[in-house]
Amino acid sequence: MARSITRAVLDHPVHSLDFVKVTESAALAASRWMGRGERDAADGAAVEKMRESLGDMEISGRIVIGEGERDEAPMLYIGEEVGSGGKAVDIAVDPVEGTNLVANGLPNAIAVMAIAERGGLLHAPDTYMKKLAVGPKAAPYVHIDAPVRDNLEAVANALEKPINDVCVIILDRPRHAELIRDVRAAGARIRLISDGDVDACIATAIESTGIHVAMGTGGAPEGVLAAAAIKCLGGNFMGRLQPRNQEEADRAIAMGFGDLGRVLEMDDLVLGSDVIFCATGITDGDLVRGVRFFGNQARTHSILVHSNGTTRFIDSTHRLGARPHGR
Repeated sequence: MARSITRAVLDHPVHSLDFVKVTESAALAASRWMGRGERDAADGAAVEKMRESLGDMEISGRIVIGEGERDEAPMLYIGEEVGSGGKAVDIAVDPVEGTNLVANGLPNAIAVMAIAERGGLLHAPDTYMKKLAVGPKAAPYVHIDAPVRDNLEAVANALEKPINDVCVIILDRPRHAELIRDVRAAGARIRLISDGDVDACIATAIESTGIHVAMGTGGAPEGVLAAAAIKCLGGNFMGRLQPRNQEEADRAIAMGFGDLGRVLEMDDLVLGSDVIFCATGITDGDLVRGVRFFGNQARTHSILVHSNGTTRFIDSTHRLGARPHGR
């Protein structure tokens, strides 16, 4: 029977499933705001529940990717210490990955978290990152600097399918117009998404999603979260910082990124060898289903992956207490 407790990150009595309870609590809180057009309210509810749940855990946790700097976010800010004491870990969180998706009732919103030993997760600056993600079969054959066509042909060959069966997921942004043209010219299919590229990148490493490549530019902190999951799943993730202005470039340099143009490979983004990633669906998506309410209960669906090679999909039912009027 495979151990569910990590070798180094998690010592008794903390169980890897306890981290799923954290993302479940955030997803349940955010789901109450689905489709109500209030992204900040959804995010605030999830942050509050995630922070409360982390505070109850017997860890000495440090937030390395969170809701912003201390002066910008009242909860789960970068550098915040969480937990009641125990093994020292670094934690990357996004209580609602896809706040617009929740606000508009759209697919692929998740509550997400990655955990590693101290120093195991890159403290990524709040800027953009060019990204390339693929699953395990194509992992050795792609590179972020290769032409789009070459990467897609490599993926098609690795998967033993024609290139017009390859599906590429891309954020629907004006900055990706040339990338979209190149993918179409190569003959691959495209799924455009409005938000939520953590889910999109991870989906490339889960065969049942039918998504084979993620390309384009998105948030750098989200890149670290995706890389943590993909490393556990055996895929490949590569990135390169893309500061939007000189202020972001200067801040990245001050954080130790001397060469902003260098390729960030998997082991640059996720330095730890003992890593846990978990996510719970808020709305239905490619990876996990969203929260479902029935009677006085709710049902959640989560993914839990560990660097020991274990992947679990967890279906949970939660008995709900009395709710505030109108919620």
